[in-house]
Amino acid sequence: MSALPVIDPKAAAIDIGSEPMHVSIAGGEPKVFGSTTVQLHALRDYLLGEGVRSVAMEATGVYWLCPYEVLEKAGMQVVMVNGKYVKNLPGRKTDMKDCQWQATLHAHGLLKAGFVPQEHIRRLQDYQRLRADHIAAGASCEQHMQKALERMNIKFHDAISDLTGVSGLKVIRAILAGERHPVALLALCDCQIQQKKAAQVCESLVGTWKDEHLFALRQALAAWEFYRGQIAECDQALERVLEQLTDHQPGPPEPLPSWGRRSGANSPKIPQLRQMLWKLCNGKDATAIPGISDYTLLQLVAETGTELSAAWKTEKHFTAWAGLAPGARQSGKRRGSQKRSRNRAGRIFCVIARAVGRTADKALGGFYRRLRARRGGLVANLALARKLAELFWRVLVHGMAYVEQGLQKYQDRVQKTEQAWLHKLAKKHGMALLPAKI
Repeated sequence: MSALPVIDPKAAAIDIGSEPMHVSIAGGEPKVFGSTTVQLHALRDYLLGEGVRSVAMEATGVYWLCPYEVLEKAGMQVVMVNGKYVKNLPGRKTDMKDCQWQATLHAHGLLKAGFVPQEHIRRLQDYQRLRADHIAAGASCEQHMQKALERMNIKFHDAISDLTGVSGLKVIRAILAGERHPVALLALCDCQIQQKKAAQVCESLVGTWKDEHLFALRQALAAWEFYRGQIAECDQALERVLEQLTDHQPGPPEPLPSWGRRSGANSPKIPQLRQMLWKLCNGKDATAIPGISDYTLLQLVAETGTELSAAWKTEKHFTAWAGLAPGARQSGKRRGSQKRSRNRAGRIFCVIARAVGRTADKALGGFYRRLRARRGGLVANLALARKLAELFWRVLVHGMAYVEQGLQKYQDRVQKTEQAWLHKLAKKHGMALLPAKI
């Protein structure tokens, strides 16, 4: 048996930590560096002085980001490795030995690089993820408002559709200002609520007005308003980044179609978001795919970037990376399925699939309902999410223009497929298939 060849005798590996970092070159004796900026520059100079061209490290929390940026700017190839794919030998589970083991694997070319977006996409990603955190925190504050109302036996949030809508906020602010009469509070609501839900709303606004619960309601409202302000600041920052990324690119030759979709409550307030995303995607409009709005496209681009072919050669690679493709494992003659964990992009596609599955006139909605009847909702949601991810890859890589075929055309195609299968089965058993007489 021939020895395993050494691909890069100067390959290095770093065991990342919050404070100390252990560095080994080709499995040699490790050196220890700190995580401060001065120490990162010393680490960079040390690797450059040793002639290192490629460095491997595990993606550990957020600790890898600063070393990655420093080494990337120095012109080195930084290979981000999934920790669960780097198997440790018995007795090697220490930071000093981990970096030696990873450096040895890297020197022999046995480590596969994971996906890391480009620097300008990482800027967009940081703002977008921070904005998503603010949305989640604001939703928690809304739940605290509902809890405070429940403690006072106020069922107003059950009578209206949105507690943080215009009518809901007017009523809450009036309650905190001292108003208690249900009719006066009803008068603050929208005319539609006054006409259709007057009795229900008045009954729901009768409760026990305890000081401790009013205090909790006031604090929850203040926290919710604070996070709305934070979200607005994130929108401004996102707009500035998008303008910087798309200023030098020409706009669309004609107005982009709206596809008849309304923006959601959490959509960013960016006037030219559609046009900027079109330019960022090099004139490829992924919003033609059902369920992908401007905001959803912004979320996806912040996670995957726009150059999908550089990271994933085929759509199957892309869906496997997102955790939407079925996993397989084999040991000898035993074969089985292996569950894949979905990353942020995969979870976004699953959210889109839930919305598309409820559509009444889309072919993809018919696919979801057909599969749900046979395999259940979870399997159908995952299968539809995979289809959407494949369409997204085709649009951004090949510039495919998605055209909605409609539910009826999809059902006709399924019917023809089933009839062909029945004819084939009947022929196999020496029978003839005849249409039923009506």
